Order: sequence, then structure tokens, then C-alpha cells
Amino acid sequence: MLRFFVIVILCSLLTVDTYSADIFTDTLQSGDKLRHNVVMAQAPDSADVADHNRKHFWRAAAETVGFNLGLWSFDRYVQKGHFAYISWNSVRDNFKYGFEWDNDHLGTNMFAHPYNGSLFFNAGRSNGFNFWQSGLFATAGSAIWEMFMECERPSTNDIIATPAGGMAIGEVLYRTSDLVLNDRSAGAQRVGREIAGFLISPMRGINRLVTGRAWKVKSTSGREFGIPPITVDVSLGARMISLRKYDEGSRAGAAAAIMVEYGDRYASRTRRPFDYFTFLLELNAIHTQPLLSRVEIVGRLLSREIVDSPKANVSIGMYQHFDYFDSDSIKVREWDNRLMPSVVPYKLGTPASAGAGLTARFMPNSIWSADGYIHLNGVFLAGILSDYYRYYNRNYNWASGMSLKLGLFWQLNNARLSVSLTDQFYKLYTWGNNYSSYEILQTPDGKHANIRGDNSDATFNHFNATLNYRFWKNLYISGSVDYYSRTTNYHDMNITVENATVCWPIIDSRQLGTHIMLTCKF
Repeated sequence: MLRFFVIVILCSLLTVDTYSADIFTDTLQSGDKLRHNVVMAQAPDSADVADHNRKHFWRAAAETVGFNLGLWSFDRYVQKGHFAYISWNSVRDNFKYGFEWDNDHLGTNMFAHPYNGSLFFNAGRSNGFNFWQSGLFATAGSAIWEMFMECERPSTNDIIATPAGGMAIGEVLYRTSDLVLNDRSAGAQRVGREIAGFLISPMRGINRLVTGRAWKVKSTSGREFGIPPITVDVSLGARMISLRKYDEGSRAGAAAAIMVEYGDRYASRTRRPFDYFTFLLELNAIHTQPLLSRVEIVGRLLSREIVDSPKANVSIGMYQHFDYFDSDSIKVREWDNRLMPSVVPYKLGTPASAGAGLTARFMPNSIWSADGYIHLNGVFLAGILSDYYRYYNRNYNWASGMSLKLGLFWQLNNARLSVSLTDQFYKLYTWGNNYSSYEILQTPDGKHANIRGDNSDATFNHFNATLNYRFWKNLYISGSVDYYSRTTNYHDMNITVENATVCWPIIDSRQLGTHIMLTCKF
């Protein structure tokens, strides 16, 4: 799944129309911050917009059901997964006993399931339905899978994370495929674009094959959104990480990152979701660490500019957020006592999160400019690392709470030098079950209990400081520092350490990371 997602991003970079001229000094004419653009912004053709707004419900419904049947067939007859041996009795039991919290890997629940939700979402999106209407297809697709396609109990977290995260990922991929496809092209270029578009948004690719759009040459581009302002930064380099509270050594290796900014941050007024969004993906090639270390999507749902002047712009709005942070142990150590943190420093996923945001830009003169943001969000579903809960593939608690995100960016207007400071703070309550033992409870039939996790509350904070220096054309050398901190307060739990009992333990974990990267701003 991860390798496929990375291929999708690379395909989008290779097939978007680009200029050969130096573009890093281009600026937007709409009042957005000083920024380079991959392509010149173009408005969509009215005929293309009307064509994409024609709704085809039965085709979208058939694709939603068909994807579930296809995935179940693969799981049942190829992988022979135990959960895929369904029957009418299993369907009856699913409706009879209802939902429970599951124990899959964080990556499965927080990334793979939302990606599947994006396929359901794009079954509706590529058949003429808007963002909110397509979210209903993601919800229906998830419900069908949970109730009918598995012999395990339907999952409470999946019915939330799959459609909510699927809407964020799905809209990003749908709009990315819209940039890649071009109905004016022909020959080998057309074939390459269609293949890339299919990989980015498979449901849209299927619809283009079914309707014949995949090979029909038109006088218009066929793009629903035209070409909005878009910035793409690709970074390659090295990363070193170390835990700071306990002497557990360090690890280093290769790292990569992709940052996309799509749309006009300071549009005067917007009501269409994801006309502006940012997408960040970070990868590691470090021993013992996961390949995918971070995914972040921030999509604007609606906004209004409240200050518009030559020297300042301020915009307020509502935003959807999707966050995924993953790490693993730096080195194996003996667990001397239960008051030490987990050997894994942090894990966090927030597939269902939304809130209010304010962005501001200040350009006092022709030499430098600054912009920043603040977001306050409700986190409706999150998973955060537990130091004690261990069952099957799960080592995290299900939680809800809030997050606060801050960012400040300063740059010279010739793009030679820039500095960014960002901080993300999460306060999460697990609302866990009361149990004082480290042993996971068992039900009479031997199946795991329906447990949300430890009864605890936790804070997670990620601070980043980055310095960028342009040394040649659109190439930059970037240095950054990341500081991850997690504090978890465990309630209704007693721990015996060296004949002493500690009530309601508090566990802290700290990790420091540094990056040296070569960044290309396309």
C-alpha cells in the first residue's frame, strides 16, 4: 500500500505540465504570499465543468459495491485471510452484536483504511458528485465492508476513520489526477498521462475507460479545476534521530519529503472544499524505523478574507486535517521497570479532525515578507501510543480531544533565504476501560475484549525549525530540527516497582531529530 502511494505521488510530479524556464521567482497575482509556481494558473473551461457535474448514481454505486466484492475476493481466494470466510451467520452476528474497537496496526487503521475510503469517495467524485455527496459513498462503502464482508465484528474506529480520512486523501488524489490528465494530448504522451491518472485515482481511471474519455481527443483539456497555483517541493537527504530522556543511542539514514501547496491561500471568499490544501509526506530509510514517518493533509473547507491590502492579507476559514506520525524503537533495551516509557517513542494518527484556522501575510517592504497560521481543531478520532496496552498488532489507545497548530514563515523576497517555525500540539483523552492489570481482558468465548485502551490522557507535541538557502537556480540546502514529546497520564493504574507501589503513573518520552536535505522547488 505504501509503495503504491509513493508511486502515485511520483507519477503526479512527472506528468504535470511544467515550464523549462526558471520559475522560482514567479509570484501570484491574486495576493497570495510570494511563492514559486510549477505552472501558470489557468481557469477551467465552462464546458469541462458542466461535463464533470453530470451525476451518474448507479455507476458510482456499482463501483462502490464492486470494489468491496473485488477486495473481498482477493482476501478470500488469494490471501485466504481468516476474516474473509464470511457466511450468512457472520452477517447476522455483525448486526446482532454490533461494533467494537479493533486491534490492527496503526498503519492499517490510520492510513490503509482511509486510503480505501478514498476509493469509495472517488467512486462518487468521478461520477459527478461534489465533495460532501462523495463522502456519503465513502461512508456507505465502509459500512458495507464492516457489516457484510468480514466475519469479524464491525469496527467502530474503521466506520469513522475510513470515510473521514478517505475524504481528505480522496480529494487530494482526485485534484492531483485532474492536473495530470489532459484531453488535448495524444499518442505516447496521452498514454502516459492516462496511466498516471489511473494510478493516482483508480476510480476515475475506471470511469474514463468505461466512458471512452481515456482515448477521446478534445479541444479542451477536460480538467474540472483548470490549473490552480501549485507549488511542489521535493527533498532528499539524511536524518538522524535520538531519544533524549534515556540513554538509548541514535540512528541515522536517508530521508525524503514531498510538500505540495495547491490553490490560492488568500482567495477573497471560497465555499468549495479543498480549493486550497497542503500535503506533506516524509519517508525514512533508517534501520528499525518505518518507511513512512509522516503524512499531513490540511484542506480548506470554506474561507473569507478579512484584510486585503498591498502590505497585509488575513483570511479565516474552516479546515479538515489528516495527521499521521509513526516511529519505532531506536535500539532494543531491557524494560528495567514499568515506569520507563515504551521502547517506541511515539505513534499518532488523527484521521478525523476539523476546526477553525486563520492565515496572515505581511509584506512591509520589497526586501522581506512573513506569513503564518493558527489552527484550532476538534479531534474526533485519534490513536496515540500506549506504554502498556499490547494485544495482537496494537500498541496504542483510541482517543479524542483537540489540537493546536501554529506556523511562522519568514523569507527574503528574492527567495534566497527563508526560515520556518511550526508547532503541533495535541491533547487527547483515551476514555479507556478501567483495568489495573497488564493482561488484556478476555471474553468467555476467547475473543479479545472491546477495549479502547488505557484509561489515560496524553499530550503530544511536534516542534520543527527549518532554514532554507538557495544556492543555485531552484535548488536549496535545508537544515531542520524536529523535537517530539509525549506525556501520558495513566488513571486507575497501580504499578509495583522495587516493592514500592506507584499510583497513576506519568510517562514521558522525548525524541530529537535533525535533517540535512537538498530541496528542489519545481
